[in-house]
Amino acid sequence: MTLLSPLAQPRTLVFLTYPQMGLLDLTGAQTVFWAATKAMAERGLQGYVLHNASLAGGLMSTAEGLSVDTVALAQLDPATIDTLVVPGAPAIEQAMLDNTALVDWLRNASGQARRTASVCSGTFLLALAGLLEGRRAATHWAMCELLKQRFPSIEVDVDAIFVQQGQVWTSAGVSAGIDLALALVEADCGREVALQVARELVVFLKRPGGQAQFSQVLQAQTADSAGFDALHAWISDNLRDSDLSVERLAAQSHMSPRNFARVYKQKTGRTPAKAIELFRMEAARRMLEDSQRSIEQIAGLCGFGDEERMRCTFHRHLAISPRDYRERFSR
Repeated sequence: MTLLSPLAQPRTLVFLTYPQMGLLDLTGAQTVFWAATKAMAERGLQGYVLHNASLAGGLMSTAEGLSVDTVALAQLDPATIDTLVVPGAPAIEQAMLDNTALVDWLRNASGQARRTASVCSGTFLLALAGLLEGRRAATHWAMCELLKQRFPSIEVDVDAIFVQQGQVWTSAGVSAGIDLALALVEADCGREVALQVARELVVFLKRPGGQAQFSQVLQAQTADSAGFDALHAWISDNLRDSDLSVERLAAQSHMSPRNFARVYKQKTGRTPAKAIELFRMEAARRMLEDSQRSIEQIAGLCGFGDEERMRCTFHRHLAISPRDYRERFSR
């Protein structure tokens, strides 16, 4: 790992901006680098110099309605840029049509910058610039199929929070830009600084590239299933209980078992038994990533009963064993 030297110049980060980009795509990652610069200064070390840049400079509107002040790209020397960051946009197909000149600049400048990164659908602009040919990449889960269709040479990782392929980094939807930025800070400044930043921003320094971005808990939080939010919270707190039967869940929901099973499947798209299995698997994944407990202990704590049942569940849904999952994703 290459750490910033006390004698080094600050690393210059340029965020490429364009009309109707996503505000959090820009500011989430930017705040991480700002906090890292403060943490480095406390240690007497150089951090980052941040620039929002656009083709013409001036105020740049975001999709959310706020405007960001930018400098013109012509004022920047590509040879001095350490990292280029490209935020995404909700209307990314229109953004690709409207920003061909910006993509041309990105194509040329990325060859001189040490690394280039994208947040959310910003991956499409990297792809349009030819930076992802034959590479693996991530983007927002809802745009993965579109990315595959538009750029078939790219290996789209539908599960990854972020992906590093040499000097090119791509990340999943919106807040995943924070995870990506934390990983870049850790690579530059070390784990201690990255942890300090995560604590200051009240986020987790735990989601490794490759961890599934579409969690079962988030998937359960749909408008149709809102009536089961309290039940889902209760399930999460009681996964160790071996008796999470339809009758038990129905009683917790103050419904008859028959009506509960019917309504739950209608609202969530899965049976209660399948939901319990997925909630248990997600809890096990978190423990495998973040704890030193044995696989047998985790199987018991998550309600699988035994290691073999957990292994079968992991293979069925993730095509990987719990042991291999830990080796790949554990911190």
